Amino acid sequence: MLACPMGTHTQTTDDLAAKSTKQARALLDAMVQALGGQAWLGIKNMERDGSGAAFYHGNPDLGTTDFFEFHQWPDHDRIEYTKHRDVVQFYVGATGMEVTYRGKSPLAKDQVDEHIRQRDHSIETIIKTWLPDPQTILIYDGQRLAERHLTDQVTLISAQNDAVTIQTDTQTHLPMRRTFEWRDPVYHDKNVDAEEYDDYHLIDGLPTALRVTRFKNDEQVRQYYLTKVKYNEELPGDFFDVGAAEQRIKK
Repeated sequence: MLACPMGTHTQTTDDLAAKSTKQARALLDAMVQALGGQAWLGIKNMERDGSGAAFYHGNPDLGTTDFFEFHQWPDHDRIEYTKHRDVVQFYVGATGMEVTYRGKSPLAKDQVDEHIRQRDHSIETIIKTWLPDPQTILIYDGQRLAERHLTDQVTLISAQNDAVTIQTDTQTHLPMRRTFEWRDPVYHDKNVDAEEYDDYHLIDGLPTALRVTRFKNDEQVRQYYLTKVKYNEELPGDFFDVGAAEQRIKK
């Protein structure tokens, strides 16, 4: 019996890895095209208005809350609450502040960490920051079900060994689900965060999910229903300035 030439197994493994990477990149490229291609990649800012409901053990908790959310790439977020829009939260860089008629105050650290964690693992950040990095590893995981849709699943692993998984509809290539894991800084246990996207509508030529459901450790914790979405608005120069918002609300 002849022995296998040295390196054959390694070569086969390398070929499989290269094939997986190629499939994963093609699927992510198809997702970007489905979302709007260069128009989607070039989005400067976005407004999402709607209502959100929190869940506890799968049941609605404390009704719904109206919100008006503004995001400016890469790390400026402003969320206005109540119909009068007189409670405003800012997440700028790694900081979080809240403004009410009483003035401004820092948001709780765990709340800020949660927001930044979601932003750092958003579809937008994954495509614009993770994907262009040559050190990011791409893996095609095969097909899975998400939101009752058959999806293609891709996992990205960053140079910092952070991982995120994206599932895209096999027919439309639109994102259906995004998942990542993180460790609790206090208890050190592992948590799994997931977001599902549904009810896509074409807005300004861009397919936009009007229902977003968030899960933690496979338990539904929050759901958002969007009633209005706008892209590339002309925002005032001081729109993300906490002091300017404080002066307006006090008046």
